Amino acid sequence: MTPNIGWELYRSFLSVLREGSLSGAARALGITQPTAGRHVAALEEALGVVLFTRSQVGLLPTDIALALRTHAEAMESTAASLARAATSQGEGVRGVVRVSASEVISVEVLPPIVARLREAHPALKVELVATNRVQDLLRREADIAVRMVRPRQEQLVARRIGQIELGFHAHRDYLARHGTPRKLEELSSHAVIGYDQPSAFVRNAGKALKGIGRDTFSLRTDSDLTQLALIRAGAGVGICQVGLARRGDTLVRLMPRTFSMKLETWITMHEDLRNSPRCRVAFDALVEGLQQYVGAAEPGKAEGKIARARTPTPE
Repeated sequence: MTPNIGWELYRSFLSVLREGSLSGAARALGITQPTAGRHVAALEEALGVVLFTRSQVGLLPTDIALALRTHAEAMESTAASLARAATSQGEGVRGVVRVSASEVISVEVLPPIVARLREAHPALKVELVATNRVQDLLRREADIAVRMVRPRQEQLVARRIGQIELGFHAHRDYLARHGTPRKLEELSSHAVIGYDQPSAFVRNAGKALKGIGRDTFSLRTDSDLTQLALIRAGAGVGICQVGLARRGDTLVRLMPRTFSMKLETWITMHEDLRNSPRCRVAFDALVEGLQQYVGAAEPGKAEGKIARARTPTPE
């Protein structure tokens, strides 16, 4: 195997994996198709393996290509992290900070927080990754993550924000048309909004739902944002964050004493970034904004709690 293989070869390899063709990879990377082809051929020669086979539907990855994917993605994350760190050089708060959060938090909660952050630090660029997949901070897929589970890795620093409560809700118009369920058993006569394919979170939540599962749902989607949109449209009864429902007077919480889920919320980043100005100001802004959202900070004590967040402690 040839040593010192250039990163550009792995980058083209990853792009072909994702796009399924040399032409798609070339477009994604902004290079020519022949260049992408040369990169893949050079990587195959350097490694002494075959990475792709041709088929009627495009290039199919071999088993070794699939085995290499995780390692190449780790290289990609590290390269992106290096680029973000390089942009932060100079006086003041500047450069790029990459923040990962769930789809609902990213769309419904973080935009005003990010807007205030940018107003205070206009030289700062924010990459907001809206995903329900837990981004790997150790592999530098993101600089900062908002998580609904306590991080356990020793290399991470974390700040507990509080609990985000979930409950059953429905639009007032829906309840006016179909009546208000008072017990979980009464949901069987309602249009219930829920998941399509069970996830780890859904399996844990199932214990609290007391028998309500996929067969119960009239409307099924694995997108939390779509479920929220359906609830807001008056399509049926579904689960959403209590804090979001309280923003207006159109959604009504149902059976609060019967069903309530509380998600522990944490903000975390790699300990190597604790002294990075761009990451510290973003970390602080997220702490302050999310504390306000969940109501974790007691009146008159918010300033002190936020100050302690500037020196997060290792797990």
